[in-house]
This record gives sequence, C-alpha cells and structure tokens, in this order.
Amino acid sequence: MLNVTYKEEPITLSGEQLSVGDPAPEFTVLDNKMNPVTLSDFEGKIKLISVVPSIDTGVCDSQTRRFNEDANRLDNVKVLTISMDLPFAQKRWGGNSGINNVITLSDHKDASFGRAYGVLIEEMRLLTRAIFVVDTEDELYYVEYVEEATKHPDYEKAIQTAESLSEERGS
Repeated sequence: MLNVTYKEEPITLSGEQLSVGDPAPEFTVLDNKMNPVTLSDFEGKIKLISVVPSIDTGVCDSQTRRFNEDANRLDNVKVLTISMDLPFAQKRWGGNSGINNVITLSDHKDASFGRAYGVLIEEMRLLTRAIFVVDTEDELYYVEYVEEATKHPDYEKAIQTAESLSEERGS
C-alpha cells in the first residue's frame, strides 16, 4: 500500500495501485463536450496519462502545460490529462491557456479512472497526482504515484519512457 499525502496529511486511495508490466485497466471518462472516452479510443497509440487533482491549481496547471510543450516532440503518443474537474471547467481552462497538444478528460461522473488506476482520494473525491505511460498494446511501461500530491512528478522519466516507446515501436 502506498503512503501518499496531500498537504502532508495521509490520504486514502481507492482501487489497486498499478505497477510497470500490468495491463492498463479500461476506463470511461468524459471529454470537454460530455462525450464518453475510453482507453480503447486510443488503440494502437502510446498514451502518456497525466493525472492531476484540479486543473485550476498551480502545480496541476504547470504539469499540464509542461506535458503540452513536450507533446510536440512525441510521435504516436497521445497525451491525456485526467482530473475530477467538470468538462466545462476543463474546456474553459484549455481555451484560456492555449493548450492544444493535451486532451483534457473528466472523471467526475463515475470515478471510473480513479478507481481503476488507484488514484481516487476517498476523503476528497479528487484524483491524486500520478503519471502512467501505456504502450500500444495497453501495457503499463511507466507508473508514478507522487508521494506528496501537491508536488511535481518526474517529468523527464515519463517523457523519456514515452519517447523510447515511440522510437521502439517505429512510429
């Protein structure tokens, strides 16, 4: 069991924590137009899944912007940011921020992603900060649950994993 904190207070995560080599669980989230989106919708693509508590906070905003910048150099990689924010808020944030390389998705309806990936904070019904890199066969190649949810993830390791998968798969 992971010891994850939020503002240095212990939190409880729902679902099983995943590891490198595990199959990526299926999930259903909503896009900015309230349409359902699943893992299967990105079949055959490498997925870098950036999980944030709320897109409207400083670290989450920075994390999403950072991956948006890096997405330009990632061939055959879809960069997804998933949070519990409402699709309307994500759309507004995206429009105001100029983000165009990251797909923002909302898990607010069923917490399907949060439970499947072990990132749902029970006490707050938010998602804890995490990064997952999933290959074209939907196997997890990189997993990071950030120990303190208000801190930044290891951007470089996640990007390097996605880049190496992209090169390996001959995109």
